[in-house]
Amino acid sequence: MRPTVNDIAREAGVSLATVDRVLNARPGVREKTIRAVNEAIARLGYVRDLAAANLARGRSYRVAVLLPDTESQFIQALAQALTDAGSIAATSRIELRLHRFPSEDPHALAALLASLPGLDYVGVALMAPETPVLRDAVRQLRARGIPVVALVSDLPNADCDHFVGIDNRAAGRTAGVMMGRFLGGGPGQVLVLGQSLLARDMIERRRGFDEVMQRDFPGLEVLQSLETHGSASTLRQVVTEMLSNAPSVRGIYAMGGGNRTLTQLLEEKGISGQLTVICHELTPHVRDALVAGAVTAVITQNLGHLARSTLRVLRAKADHLPLDAGQEQIRIEIVLRENLPAAPEPPAENRIDQVA
Repeated sequence: MRPTVNDIAREAGVSLATVDRVLNARPGVREKTIRAVNEAIARLGYVRDLAAANLARGRSYRVAVLLPDTESQFIQALAQALTDAGSIAATSRIELRLHRFPSEDPHALAALLASLPGLDYVGVALMAPETPVLRDAVRQLRARGIPVVALVSDLPNADCDHFVGIDNRAAGRTAGVMMGRFLGGGPGQVLVLGQSLLARDMIERRRGFDEVMQRDFPGLEVLQSLETHGSASTLRQVVTEMLSNAPSVRGIYAMGGGNRTLTQLLEEKGISGQLTVICHELTPHVRDALVAGAVTAVITQNLGHLARSTLRVLRAKADHLPLDAGQEQIRIEIVLRENLPAAPEPPAENRIDQVA
């Protein structure tokens, strides 16, 4: 027979209430008693059935996911993937609430984070640039016992509990290898475009890209990063100026955001398909641009895996359980026109309330 909590209490010489406190990591138990209970668990080989325990207690897992409120096709696709994953996970008593915040207002994001402890959340995941005010808000949440997971772009200085996303430095190195080989090693110049160098994913992608280009393709000159801050007009301005001042540009590495505006601009200038363009995320527009030859290669990730992993990690953190590192590793995928997968079905209507 499988050992029970009664067996643990008898083996450790404590009450059932004490065993319950230890199993649920509640305060008010002396270290000596915690050690005695854990030793009894180890001797008996007790394995806790958390699903049954949570069902008996009627426990649910309300989790919050915070995404920037933009028209980005990637953000919209990520929101849909999270909504779909949340609908499936509802059978496991997981309740996902999606919150949106102004992408260029860190104080509004901090205020939103500060409001979450009173809403019975067991965990929070967010995609945002790392700023001092965000770091403080994340630390305050964790001090209240609410785990925080960074999503897509890491927050290494905010002491988050976990990061769910691809290795962005490796993604940048991958882009460097493709750019260098597509351009034959040089000579020429490469334009680098990104939404914001405050975002850790952009920083790491640029770092990885430079590592490979400097080491393996010294004949190619990589120009300074151009920041667009999510503005189509800014992207048009900075790219137009750079192309005018750097006539030897043969390639563009778009580290994230603005792909639609970029390909439209290249088409207007009559140079679409003449440059090697490597970008991130297989959005509907990027898919069309890949087919048309306006984009050369795409570095992407499986958003369904990303969404499911986010919910699994948040639940594990709420239950103080270890993670399966292999299961939660988000893999880098490379898509060319020649291996383009079939287009996904149109997204189903949202089945989870959107919270502004």
